[in-house]
Amino acid sequence: MSLEAFKEESRKVISAMRNHPSREATLIHHDDADGLCSAAIIKAALEREGYRVKPLCLEKAYPEVLESLHRGSGGIIIYADIGSAHADLISRLNEGRNLTVILDHHNPKPAGDRMVHDLNLENYGFRGEEDFSGSTCCYLFSKLLNEENTMLSYLALVGSHEIPVGIKGLNKLVLEEALNERVVEAERNKLRIRRFGITIDRMFSMLQVLGSVGYYTGGPEAGIRACLEGISDTTKRMVQMLEERRKSINRRVLGMLYRQRLRETEHIQWFDVGDMYRGMGSKVIGQFCSFLSYQRRLIRQNKYIIGVMNLQNDIPGWGRLSGTLAKASIRAPKPLRQMIDEGEVPSAVDLLIEASKGFGIADGHEYAANVVMPRDMKVKLIERAEEVVSDFRTTS
Repeated sequence: MSLEAFKEESRKVISAMRNHPSREATLIHHDDADGLCSAAIIKAALEREGYRVKPLCLEKAYPEVLESLHRGSGGIIIYADIGSAHADLISRLNEGRNLTVILDHHNPKPAGDRMVHDLNLENYGFRGEEDFSGSTCCYLFSKLLNEENTMLSYLALVGSHEIPVGIKGLNKLVLEEALNERVVEAERNKLRIRRFGITIDRMFSMLQVLGSVGYYTGGPEAGIRACLEGISDTTKRMVQMLEERRKSINRRVLGMLYRQRLRETEHIQWFDVGDMYRGMGSKVIGQFCSFLSYQRRLIRQNKYIIGVMNLQNDIPGWGRLSGTLAKASIRAPKPLRQMIDEGEVPSAVDLLIEASKGFGIADGHEYAANVVMPRDMKVKLIERAEEVVSDFRTTS
């Protein structure tokens, strides 16, 4: 693992940015808490340097959207907590036209364009499932841009709250720095952001709701403001309204699954909620699958959990996608994670990439991943996923 190599490459990228004629940057970011924290860090850091920043929140790296962003030339495009899994596609679309920077922690693909710089710390030996989050990658980059950005360390800690193993690796270094600089303080086994008087875990929970449940109703924009200005009363009311709505739908979905049970193959258990979450961002299906992985009365601990929902075609701030799409999210219950670690079954992301080859856009991590696909390929995805696991177990 080499943090120094990351710093060296980052300084080269920063130099290229400073020598670039454009003072405008398009900021593409993910819609979960880590993505909102990542966007807030980069937005604040770039604006400190005099850049005009235009954020665009994407649930997925849709090729149609990426093609439109990279069609022009002479621009600066930054991906925060998204992009690494599609660095090969981004490179093909960019063709040397725009200075492109990726700051991410999802499993990366190689970038083949000299103008596409993937600074994902996985490329430097660290693990995106354990050692750092997308917001940590953004924070470390921002601190190299300007040391005053040390005061943004709380956002890396909020975004990193999604990592289930706790604070370790690079995230632990950020925590020590945030404590030493009194950006955060420890209080009764919790970390509190001194500037806003709110705990890390509470901020994380609110951002998760704003970004996912509120994706179509201004949630991501409100989330970025909350990251940099604190939680206003208006934002609190928005979070409460969105969370009540999600809980209501979650109860309906849970009731449906207890009545009908999940459909099963030898290695997979799955369900399709159709349009039940309509009006919410697609992150909600993955969050529900995570919740479901702990419901021992309902699910089998040795099988992958796949939840499917229909997608809306609208991208706030961009336009309307062509086609009729669905999203599938996959989670590995705890016993299955051990099988993944021991090489007995494929990782969640490898499984979805292979199963959706030719029709889907998949990315993610070892135990959690997702794919966007045409709606008429839902059953085909499950069939191919079962084949992938069966073949893997036969040959491993």
